[in-house]
Amino acid sequence: MPFRKLPDAPPSVHLIGPTVFLVALGVGMGESYMWPRLVLLFGPEIRWLFLIGVTLQAFVMLEMARYAMATGESIFSGAARVFKPLMWFFFVVAIAVYIWPGHLSAGAAAFEEITGIPWMVTAIAGLILVGVVFTLAKVIYNLLENVLSLLIGALVLGTAVVAAMVGSWSDVVTTITGMFSFGYLPPEAMTATWFPVIVGACAFAGPSGMQQMWYTLHLRDSGAGMGAHQPKVRGLAHAGEEEERPNRGFMFDTENADEMAKWKGWRRWVTFDAILLFWGVTMLVTVSFTVIAQSAVRLDPGVRTAIQGDDREVALSAMSNAVSSAGSTVLGTVFLGFIALIGLNATLGLFDSFSRGQADMTYNFVPGAKKFGMSRLYGIFLWGVILFGILILLFGPADGPSGILDTLAFLSTFAMGAYCVTLLLVNNRMLPKPIRPKWWTNIIIGFGAVFYLGMLFYSLFAYGVVVG
Repeated sequence: MPFRKLPDAPPSVHLIGPTVFLVALGVGMGESYMWPRLVLLFGPEIRWLFLIGVTLQAFVMLEMARYAMATGESIFSGAARVFKPLMWFFFVVAIAVYIWPGHLSAGAAAFEEITGIPWMVTAIAGLILVGVVFTLAKVIYNLLENVLSLLIGALVLGTAVVAAMVGSWSDVVTTITGMFSFGYLPPEAMTATWFPVIVGACAFAGPSGMQQMWYTLHLRDSGAGMGAHQPKVRGLAHAGEEEERPNRGFMFDTENADEMAKWKGWRRWVTFDAILLFWGVTMLVTVSFTVIAQSAVRLDPGVRTAIQGDDREVALSAMSNAVSSAGSTVLGTVFLGFIALIGLNATLGLFDSFSRGQADMTYNFVPGAKKFGMSRLYGIFLWGVILFGILILLFGPADGPSGILDTLAFLSTFAMGAYCVTLLLVNNRMLPKPIRPKWWTNIIIGFGAVFYLGMLFYSLFAYGVVVG
């Protein structure tokens, strides 16, 4: 790669940045719906798996950032440098996994509880709204960062206040101690009905599927590290204003002490994001939802039986009732509004990221694609996934929002095991030795590959099923 100067790193302590995308995607239906549903069924002790999942995701985030900030390229380009079919594998996996509009469907189901409007109508309207917003945006990254920051701020504060109103200190204590009940798996969890759902929930502990890989594109567009030398993706309506894009990334001089000092500054910047903004905010929100779930099962023990009877949608209603019991039915409506909000912000992040990733691979590795420009390719993939999502909602095989979400979650596990292996290959083979990961970091990422792929294949071979 040609050498360029590494920009000076910003202060380590900051409010928002590209991590807001991972937080928006991480604080999604896994934390607000899938894990509370498991807590309703199995108790807070099941959350030890969540602790492992979200902590592992923080390490993955740091290692994804390593290649992106050092080169200004996405992890997809790094994978292509190792073995080009590896990159095309993720191109296909992204299509297979993210055609399912699960987050928006679950959010729309919550909106149906409030308004009576059928969830499918709201979900389709939401998909079209997402397409229009991104099409009209001048610079998509700037718009999305501002919108998601507002949504996440409202969500974090709102759920914490609601949880404080309906829960008790003992709920908080059992929620926290449950995260350290390592090895707890009741007999019913080890069944063909629920084990695949647990596998999917582990993938949904933090950003799931390929979201960490897409994070490298957000780092590039935010100008982090060598991403400062790359142009930004524009909305389809402003595609003609796109700057000329270089054919490859850049590298800084790792033998230069001043450049290495700047690199360490960037690593401190992204470590702050991983520990405080990503891990901390994700944990805070999921603690709030777990407290609400415990309150719900205390108020109505019958909800556990209903979920065991395959009435999985009842989890949201039960938590809403628990919140209402704190004073007014208005509070229950506010809670469901938060669920709808989560569905919308996750969909904004997912559809942008899917389109960004597919456009990046197509632009750089499909002959003749460069003549369309990155922004137009982004628009094509965006409207493609929106139209397919509408077809799935109208004619797809999934049975309701929870069915779509379970399918999406389980498929994500496969992608996460695969990207851990890719990450090891890219960072240890493509980067100069002074900035490669430490041995203990490689062990943690290797554990991630075993964790995700091990659970997935155990589910396949032990139960012969992929979703409950």
